[in-house]
Amino acid sequence: MELYDVMRTTFAVREFTVDPLPDDILYRILDNARFSPSGGNRQAGHIIVVRDATIRQQLAELAVPGARRYVAQIQAGENPWNPLRPCTVAPAVVEDTEVPDTFTAPFLRAALVLIVSVDLSYVAAMDQDLDRIGVVSGASVYPLVWNILLAARNEGYGGTLTTMAVPEEPKLRTLLAIPDTHAVAAIVRLANRHAS
Repeated sequence: MELYDVMRTTFAVREFTVDPLPDDILYRILDNARFSPSGGNRQAGHIIVVRDATIRQQLAELAVPGARRYVAQIQAGENPWNPLRPCTVAPAVVEDTEVPDTFTAPFLRAALVLIVSVDLSYVAAMDQDLDRIGVVSGASVYPLVWNILLAARNEGYGGTLTTMAVPEEPKLRTLLAIPDTHAVAAIVRLANRHAS
């Protein structure tokens, strides 16, 4: 495919076929994605490949609390998880909010799930002393995530980047033996794109 075609047709794919994503294609996707730029070329991004259905189910469950608050805030007319405007929805309302299947089903329907973390001991967080949420260290990992999605698209596969489970990072760390120096940056569900 032409580069611009790949860029224009790489969208958040949430409906997949049941076909597997073979190891050789996954290797090609990751092998090419790793050439993404990162701060100081330190390559601080790390990827855990999850194929196991039980672990993917646990990942889906860990996404529920974040998705519950997200949906509750949308229903209340708020910008969900916004660092400048804290959630004003009552905790009991958040807890009672139904989470649509679209937030959890892709974990189970995808051929595999990638957990992308960034080793904070390798990043230069130039904004760490500012009085705001830090974003600069993401420059050392999000180009890798985007390259994964572009490479998957080039191979005829699709995916979705989600961060809904990130608020449960301590549980993710335990579930997947993620080192203490790593921050979970993204969860990517990959599989064959849904035939439309």
